[in-house]
Amino acid sequence: MRTLVLGGDGYLGWPTALHLSRAGHDVAVADNFARRQYDFELGVESLVPIQTLQARARVWSELTGRDIAIHVGDLTDPEFTIEMIRSFHPDTIVHFGEQRAAPYSMIDRSHAVYTQVNNVVGTLNVLFAIGEVDRDIHLVKLGTMGEYGTPDIDIEEGWLDVTHKGRSDRVLFPKRPGSFYHLSKVHDSHNIEFACRIWGLRATDLNQGVVYGLATPETALDPRLSTRFDYDSVFGTVLNRFIIQAVIGHPLTVYGSGGQTRGLIDIRDTAACVRLASEHPAEPGEFRVFNQMTEAKSVAELAKTVAETYAKDAQIEFLDNPRVEADTHYYNVTHTRLVELGLEPHLLADTLIESLFGIVEQHRDRIDERALRPTVNWRTTANPRTTVHP
Repeated sequence: MRTLVLGGDGYLGWPTALHLSRAGHDVAVADNFARRQYDFELGVESLVPIQTLQARARVWSELTGRDIAIHVGDLTDPEFTIEMIRSFHPDTIVHFGEQRAAPYSMIDRSHAVYTQVNNVVGTLNVLFAIGEVDRDIHLVKLGTMGEYGTPDIDIEEGWLDVTHKGRSDRVLFPKRPGSFYHLSKVHDSHNIEFACRIWGLRATDLNQGVVYGLATPETALDPRLSTRFDYDSVFGTVLNRFIIQAVIGHPLTVYGSGGQTRGLIDIRDTAACVRLASEHPAEPGEFRVFNQMTEAKSVAELAKTVAETYAKDAQIEFLDNPRVEADTHYYNVTHTRLVELGLEPHLLADTLIESLFGIVEQHRDRIDERALRPTVNWRTTANPRTTVHP
């Protein structure tokens, strides 16, 4: 298959592109390198040094003999988007090309507006380009479990069968997102469903949980192929932050009581899920939704896991939660469709997170302890995080 990975320079986009290439796909990637610019803006950097996209692609070609074409441009530019899709003419477009951090979208008005314009307009341009170039192209879009919020009912895979006053219908599962970033993903989902229903496009929406891990079989081939390791309070995941804190002897910072429960997935499973969705495409006119997670754990459980694995005497510091969210809640998610396609999950208990501690130890001189403390508060419209605007 010919597969175009949008956001192919990012934490997930790059290892997914390698995974698809190794599986035999003819892969091209596109990026505008905005994610690297966010580091400059916020004064942080990946714990693990990363090569340029061009350098990583050269290393991959030298190691495997497989080339990855690179397109540099912005999806909010409709001419770039349609010409890229027309020239490469993929069978599948894998869409990671969005601003992905909830805290970043909550810094202030300009960051909220930027996030929604970048994400929603970029996706709209992709939809229109597919509609004009070839409506048989399968769009595999990375969504988020955060679209659903934390309803007091079971979360189904995208759709809900409803009976109301004696009549029944099948509707998109109600959404109650928790940030302007998550709202942008909801807008994406509705726009994609509309395009499938009206234009006959085919799309798979992957509502993904929190990703953990760094290495995949492909990135492990050479250190120069490594992807990002973000740990700061804006872009870093909670598990990465806890691991950093454990290594440097800092208390593990839990927001609220830690009763918030989230879906989790190993980075290796993210790449596998995208491949499975690509190789088993949706039908024309079908908008299907897969909940891309393998297990659920509370923040407090994650802190306990890290402490027991690395430092049993690690202290846990409970901070006032800067987010507006339920402190404890019901959380039961249906996530069977990717397993039915052949996913063999890596669960946290079976994953050698000890290897992550080794990576942190190796690069501990690059840790900026100041980046660990939360600085973005959901309750204000202007956080003093930075005076630089996107």
